[in-house]
Amino acid sequence: MITLDPASPVPPYEQVRAQLADQINGRELVAGTRLPTVRRLASDLGLAINTVARAYRELETSGLVETRGRAGTFVSGSGVEQEARAAAHAYLERIRTLGLDAVDSVRLLQGLLDQKAPR
Repeated sequence: MITLDPASPVPPYEQVRAQLADQINGRELVAGTRLPTVRRLASDLGLAINTVARAYRELETSGLVETRGRAGTFVSGSGVEQEARAAAHAYLERIRTLGLDAVDSVRLLQGLLDQKAPR
């Protein structure tokens, strides 16, 4: 549930964006969950359609939701998943800089995964 504070200096679109992001990152909204339509949420919250549309656009830009045309807007994954993807991307860039190929990269990762956790 989203609640707005009309006395807050934080703009309404940011309140909506932040609360949805918190719900996604906190896994209250899981990957694949369909969000209300922009019109529906705007109506429920008493906001202009463009206000909710901006919140959804910013969530999409951050990778937390994806819009699938007329099918709607869906949670694309938690912030943890997004952070893991970013880390994997950074690893891939570094491996390429070092001149290692995909086989070496996977071998290194597998070796780390196979190690026993420290006691």
